Amino acid sequence: MLQELDFSLLYWIQDHLRCPFLDSLMPKISRIGEYGAVWILAAILMILLKRHRRGGITLGAGLLSSLLIGNLLLKPLAARPRPCWLDGTVALLVPSPSDYSFPSGHSLCSFIAAVILLRYDRRFGIPALILAILIAFSRLYLFVHFPSDVLAGILLGIGIGLGISLLGERYLHKKADWV
Repeated sequence: MLQELDFSLLYWIQDHLRCPFLDSLMPKISRIGEYGAVWILAAILMILLKRHRRGGITLGAGLLSSLLIGNLLLKPLAARPRPCWLDGTVALLVPSPSDYSFPSGHSLCSFIAAVILLRYDRRFGIPALILAILIAFSRLYLFVHFPSDVLAGILLGIGIGLGISLLGERYLHKKADWV
């Protein structure tokens, strides 16, 4: 039942939204989220700037959580095939990923980062949230994740992002003079 709904939404995107402009743009947006690179870069830059160091450390902790929880724990545990593995009739605009589908690591990592950055400073957080939404949508458009994979990544990302933010505020922002 869930997989039928997932495929229905994916096919709707393919039938109604697919166009040359998005065919060009979505692989680029998705690439921005590869391996959390844009978020890792943001964390490094923040850590290098003393006034943003605490936020950068918090962001780094969130990204590490994404790797541990999403990629090392949940993906192998769920072992869910990707939609592009199950239906090879949809032309892919990116290489077929080799790891499992659930949860979407791009969405998880991006929403962890967006939540942490929103809580840290809205000037960083609002653009991060917009980028996170675009990255999550790109995974559906590219037919490499089911909508439920992306939704799970978003919800987990929000929860983990909030949890890490609270820990960061408690232990870094108030107690750590060394940062």
